[in-house]
Amino acid sequence: MPALRRNLLVTAGLLALLAASFVASVSVGATSLPFRDVVAILLGGEGPGGAMERIVLELRAPRALLAVLVGAGLAVVGMLLQSATRNDLADPFLFGLSSGAAAGAVFVINVSGDVLGVWTLPVAAFVGGLMSAITVLALLARTGFAGTSRLILAGLAVSFLFAALTNFLVFSGDQRAAHSVVFWSLGGLGLARWDNLAIAGAGVVVVLGGALALRRSLDALLAGDDTADSLGISPGRTRFLIFVASAFATASFVSLSGVIGFVGMMVPHIGRALVGPLHGPLTLACAGIGAVLLLGGDIAARTILAPQELPLGIVIGALGACFVIALVLLRY
Repeated sequence: MPALRRNLLVTAGLLALLAASFVASVSVGATSLPFRDVVAILLGGEGPGGAMERIVLELRAPRALLAVLVGAGLAVVGMLLQSATRNDLADPFLFGLSSGAAAGAVFVINVSGDVLGVWTLPVAAFVGGLMSAITVLALLARTGFAGTSRLILAGLAVSFLFAALTNFLVFSGDQRAAHSVVFWSLGGLGLARWDNLAIAGAGVVVVLGGALALRRSLDALLAGDDTADSLGISPGRTRFLIFVASAFATASFVSLSGVIGFVGMMVPHIGRALVGPLHGPLTLACAGIGAVLLLGGDIAARTILAPQELPLGIVIGALGACFVIALVLLRY
């Protein structure tokens, strides 16, 4: 099958699956809603109104949209980091991009309190994520951004450093807040509201726009740094831009969803199997797959122990562990 036709079929299939998953996510919950009524409300037609319309528009639609944004964004970040480091197991959280956000959130929960109202937790997590990213970039600047192994080592060091800070804050703070800390650190979409979705939206715009703008440079990196240099592309500059965009985007996502691992590691493998390694179609495929994955994971998190809600990170983590086991058995 020609590549263009295959990519168009994959895109069409992902769009259809995304639409169905979005409606299913809005329909499923403590109170199940009829698909037909949900579709009517979402399309602005004549729905049943009343409480059902408020549930759809004020609670579940923002949550489903946050799942789309975070899933798509984390998947594209994972694709960028895997391409930049030539490491198939690279993940947004391998480089310390989530540990700082977790530290910021725990500081708010256990120490400072809601000084900014409902915006306190997202803002603190975002600032913490950027602090960890700046620390990694400062370490890399001392080495001239030379080598992917130094990038990985710097990210791991910063990740462990901020994880230690997070654990210190947990044990030194109010133990009554421990449940909130654990639930947030395992990920969830409960903070979704129409007025804060712009935070995740900004992250998606930055990372998706950056991936598409750098797609030819990323394709050149597939052939190695020497080949990229011969084509007039600077591998060091490309990796720097990728890491800056990835750091900003990941901080944006973690500030609202908490720590949800494995999305950025799993999805690029699936995307390459569907559309190949070139980064134009791969970026769009990863965004679609990531969005569908997180919507499906959120549905499972709300239904496995209904009416109790599981942290989303537990569901995705279990799926990710199975994926890594399969990857090791089949490829390594």
